[in-house]
Amino acid sequence: MAGNNSAREDLHVIGKPHRKVDATSKCTGQTKYADDVVFPRMLHAKLLRSTVPHARIVRIDTSKAEKYPGVKAVLTGKDLPVAYGAMPVSEDEHALAIDKVRMIGEPVVAVAAVDEDVATEALDLIEVEYDLLPTISSIESALEHPEPRVHDHGEFGNIHRRQVYEFGDVEAGFAEADFVREDLTFYEGSTHLPLEEHASVALFSHDGKLTLYSSTQDLHYLHKALVKVLGLPASHIHVIATPVGGGFGGKCDPFPHEMVVSKFAMITGRPVKICLTREEVFYCHRGRHPALMSTKTGFKKDGSITALHHRSFLDGGAYGGLGVATAFYTGTFQTTTYPIPRYRVEAVRVFTNKAPAGPKRGNGAPQPRFAQEVQMDKIAEQLGLDPIEMRMRHLMSPNTYAANWIRIGTIALGTCIDKVVEGSRWKERFRKLPYGKGLGFACSGYMTGAQTPIYWNNLPHSAVQLKIDRGGGVAVFCGSSEIGQGSNSILAYIVAEVLGIDPFDIRVVTGDTDLTPVDLGSYSSRVTLMTGNAAIQAAERAKELLSQAVAEKLEVPAERLRFVDRRVFDFENPEKGVSFIDAVWLAEAKFGTLGTVGSYKPPATRGKFKGSGIGPSPAYSYTAMVAEADVNPETGIVTVPRIWVAHDIGQSINPVLVIGQVEGSIYMGLGETLMEEMAYRGNRNVVQKAPSFLEYKSLTTLEMCDIVTYLVGDADSNGPFGAKEAGQGPQLPVPPAVANAIYDAVGVRIDEVPITPDKVLKAIRAKAKGQEGRYGPTKFPHCEMPAPIFVPTPFEGGDGKPLERNPAPAQKRADKQAGVPVARV
Repeated sequence: MAGNNSAREDLHVIGKPHRKVDATSKCTGQTKYADDVVFPRMLHAKLLRSTVPHARIVRIDTSKAEKYPGVKAVLTGKDLPVAYGAMPVSEDEHALAIDKVRMIGEPVVAVAAVDEDVATEALDLIEVEYDLLPTISSIESALEHPEPRVHDHGEFGNIHRRQVYEFGDVEAGFAEADFVREDLTFYEGSTHLPLEEHASVALFSHDGKLTLYSSTQDLHYLHKALVKVLGLPASHIHVIATPVGGGFGGKCDPFPHEMVVSKFAMITGRPVKICLTREEVFYCHRGRHPALMSTKTGFKKDGSITALHHRSFLDGGAYGGLGVATAFYTGTFQTTTYPIPRYRVEAVRVFTNKAPAGPKRGNGAPQPRFAQEVQMDKIAEQLGLDPIEMRMRHLMSPNTYAANWIRIGTIALGTCIDKVVEGSRWKERFRKLPYGKGLGFACSGYMTGAQTPIYWNNLPHSAVQLKIDRGGGVAVFCGSSEIGQGSNSILAYIVAEVLGIDPFDIRVVTGDTDLTPVDLGSYSSRVTLMTGNAAIQAAERAKELLSQAVAEKLEVPAERLRFVDRRVFDFENPEKGVSFIDAVWLAEAKFGTLGTVGSYKPPATRGKFKGSGIGPSPAYSYTAMVAEADVNPETGIVTVPRIWVAHDIGQSINPVLVIGQVEGSIYMGLGETLMEEMAYRGNRNVVQKAPSFLEYKSLTTLEMCDIVTYLVGDADSNGPFGAKEAGQGPQLPVPPAVANAIYDAVGVRIDEVPITPDKVLKAIRAKAKGQEGRYGPTKFPHCEMPAPIFVPTPFEGGDGKPLERNPAPAQKRADKQAGVPVARV
């Protein structure tokens, strides 16, 4: 169900429940995913993967495979010697291993053959001799064993990255507190489980140009990696991002198979396809980082926070990827919900001989949100306060800055809380349900787009080109990737609203480096805000051309014209107007071929310290949640019958799509809470235990809860028509809300995700014996940390200038300078 978030009366498309523009194509099977792409004479590639976790490569013999009937080419690491990576600071990967393997499943040799069966058979003929090295299997072992190094780069030993920031004097904040408590929590890693495996098809033309079709969330950054690895001019590489059958962050990185099929196409002159098996997708991984956390908070008797010191130690797996950004994000968003006047954050990311971790839905934010919201529940318990009432007294205010220089714009978290309190009947039921049944609360804040590009520059983050033809059709060209979240539809709705036509009059062309302008990709909930603003600017410019031509024809001022229902008319005399097609003819006769462009670049961040670019966002969404839990005290089995969720969306572009995103987030969050984990086994604890849908435990419809959804919030000036994100933020409160509900149900704390029956049962039995009713980490490892980067908080005038009490006017000036479009309807 939807709450009170509805379209303004002056909007005709925005805020209405239209179907997706690609819905029919997907439902009828017409949509072509990467594995559906077929070309004549196409070869098929397969990868021989390492069977050992950490070893030097002594010898590779591919001679038998090369002679096998049907094999057309074989590649080893020496054929693709250039390193690449998802970020400039983490270019530590090769398409095929050179000299050394760092995990089970790492690609070592590639074969291209006439079909998949032949390629698979040829893999069995390849001989690889390894010299085994000791393995690094956990955060603790990485810290305890600096040698052997998984990588030679990194800060030292097997530590990839250490960072310490202190905003204000944290120790002074603890001294002011009435109480200080420290809690340890652990959040296990999990993987994305997209229904579509990774797949790519490459062609190399007679004129030396490469085309790659791939299931990717980031065709722009994939294009950059291909240029680097293959040594081709950027203008000779054409990347087409096919529709993605599920990404959730797992298809953000450039991957070895994309490099391999591209190289095969270059040396064979034939199209080459690869589609990974489900097991291989688990080796690609890039999922949730396992995180061991310490959260130390100083607070007053009323629950207000005086200081926070948060530490996150992350298991990054075998490669860097986007892990540096993840490490930053584990300390970014804790300040968005409650006023925290002083804040210290430490993050350590280590290398291990496991599948590399990376960005999974909510990248870096679910782990610390679990730690913080569970601790907030403990603080309320310690103070004898209702956990919701305590939070309500201490919420961030709109148009303010957090201690770590994050600018908060609109915030409707209080309204969100009111909605779920009323819907769940919290005041009547909390702490009053029978033993085994409980309610738990949590809330969160999340970004709407990363304000900083991966490769630092001053260029737009998103761009849109518009073409209007004489038949009244409008084509929208944008480089964004459609990964199922509805970004193509959002572009159509926005342009349709501005031009007063139907969304299905619009053809959307996306994800093609030859046809579309640059967009930085589908990640960090950035597409609606950034491509949406670019689309508004392009559509407004087209509208201006049409208005001038129609105004001359009708002899009325252009500002009196309205664009609605495929007509352009004088709003003072609605009968006086022309059809949209006639308006197009008039404008083309006056101006020539009709085409406009729009682009978007976020406003500059206020923080000027190193690292300040990671985390700031043009807008932040907010979520409040109440979860109901049933706990069987005899078995420890937890079921969640219902969740009430209220999400601050700003203005819904399409409420049906928003609710789908909210409930999809809850589905993924509940799976992580109750059962999902990237488990490893073996005496070295580096062999994946469940690399398949049969063994990896995830929710089915039988375990999924009922959801009551409320959409609330005021339009945010930084979003298109006021919209904010909905695809990631609603996931964050799920684990802590369920954990807090379990405490209400049976009085035990489970400070570890996933919350499996054995953990619950152990805590219940410990409590029955008079011991602490808790399951979770009991010690935190030691790591020598660098001196903190000390940054005065905004409240202390850290940039040498007094901070406005209400920074909204300054933000408006920054928006104007940055060229942020404002919709004129």
